[in-house]
Amino acid sequence: MKSEAYLFAGVAVFFLLTDAAYIWFAREPAGIAALTVSCFMSSVIAFFCLIDHRRKGERPEDRQDGEVHERSGRIDFFPPHSHNPVVTAAGVTMCAVGIVYGFWLFMIGIGVLAIGVLGMVLEFARRDSG
Repeated sequence: MKSEAYLFAGVAVFFLLTDAAYIWFAREPAGIAALTVSCFMSSVIAFFCLIDHRRKGERPEDRQDGEVHERSGRIDFFPPHSHNPVVTAAGVTMCAVGIVYGFWLFMIGIGVLAIGVLGMVLEFARRDSG
């Protein structure tokens, strides 16, 4: 994942430089916000890839002498059915509708969203990693 981390870090630097030039020449808030968010999103992906590389180590496809058969076997854990994505989507929807109809609905949406996200994060926390 190290090469992917460098790739997305390069994309983040590109968006950062483009954002700086856009701020200097255009001074238009929507474009500035879009480029800033793009830079942050690329940075988050680069950070995740770098942390994943440090945690799991080098993969066979990261080495020049890596073979296809080295990657065989169990890949990872893929969760079965879960209700938490639906709860998260309902929370996001309630937040969006709450922006239009009132702060009280937005706050309820935040609560539902927190329940959904925590459910996804902690659903398999006690799972055996072997």
